Amino acid sequence: MKSVSAPAGPRTARPGAAPGARPLLAAGLLLLPLLAACGEDHVSRYPQTTFAPTTEMGEIQIGLFNLTLWLGIVVGLLTFAGLGYILWKFRYRPDAPEPRQVHGNTTLEVAWTLIPALIVAVIAVFTVQAIFATQPERPHNALDVRVIGKQWWWEFQYPVNGGRDTVITANEIHVPVGQPVNLILETDNVLHSFWVPQMAGKRDLITNRVNHLIFTPREPGVYLGQCAEFCGDSHALMKMRMIAHTPQGFQDWLNNEARPALEPTDSTSAVALGKKLVTQGACAGCHVIQGTPMVGRQGPSLTHFGRRRTLAAGILENNAQNLHAWIRDAPAIKPGSLMPQLGGDIPNGLTEEQITYIVAYLQSLQ
Repeated sequence: MKSVSAPAGPRTARPGAAPGARPLLAAGLLLLPLLAACGEDHVSRYPQTTFAPTTEMGEIQIGLFNLTLWLGIVVGLLTFAGLGYILWKFRYRPDAPEPRQVHGNTTLEVAWTLIPALIVAVIAVFTVQAIFATQPERPHNALDVRVIGKQWWWEFQYPVNGGRDTVITANEIHVPVGQPVNLILETDNVLHSFWVPQMAGKRDLITNRVNHLIFTPREPGVYLGQCAEFCGDSHALMKMRMIAHTPQGFQDWLNNEARPALEPTDSTSAVALGKKLVTQGACAGCHVIQGTPMVGRQGPSLTHFGRRRTLAAGILENNAQNLHAWIRDAPAIKPGSLMPQLGGDIPNGLTEEQITYIVAYLQSLQ
């Protein structure tokens, strides 16, 4: 006996299976990154943003970027709107006759040649203007700062006393608000690129050549920068801070940097023991501390190391724990570092106690 199946009832749609749901879901997922980028306090979340310039140079550069961006958006919208209209207007229809074959249209061909040429010409005019505006002559009242790219850290030199003396620091460049700054960019090894996004665009440091970057800081603050040209193992770890001071704040900083390092007051303290290890040990071969016999130039100046916010070219906060780890084994933190491993499991290395003394001395250098 044959079984008789009941007639199938109407199918019920599964949740989420509405015809237009999937495209809408896909579009929503694509928009999520855009929504994530929205927010009022984007500078604190993205400190290397170029969309919050604090100098005239930065405003010129972002203005040129916005011009090309909006022109591109307009061209894109018109292009895709035209494409969409053509696809809909001339879509395939089973009962439609064979369309008329067109092999050329002089008007259209002239239009889509002249209009792009005009757009490119407009961009070219504003680009040339921006190039000259961002490479001005050195103002007579500019602060000169010599910037030397190392592997992988930054050295900054400030002439003082009419150029007779030089203040040398590392990885933190200090500038005054309201005064033009002329960066004299050099490298003594490979190519580097100086880049503090909120201040100005990138400028390369090229072997056997001197480049300049001139801008005027407007707002006090701390601005994050880094090398923007691949330069070897620790390129990604070659960061810096630009600290913009009020004019008086900058002068106070410069006056302090021009002084020699302070002597420890207690000869039996950890600071004094650390000074002896630093000035009479391996550190003296590579570093300089004004007011001591140390005159090494291979590594950063340590004269006022304790005042710096960071160490290891801006990748670690300057505190006792990080400094201890850096002295013990710098290459483990920064691959390729010229500073060797000084402690840990190596023959004749520094003991943990000795490293603690060195940390105490370096942090006292205010």
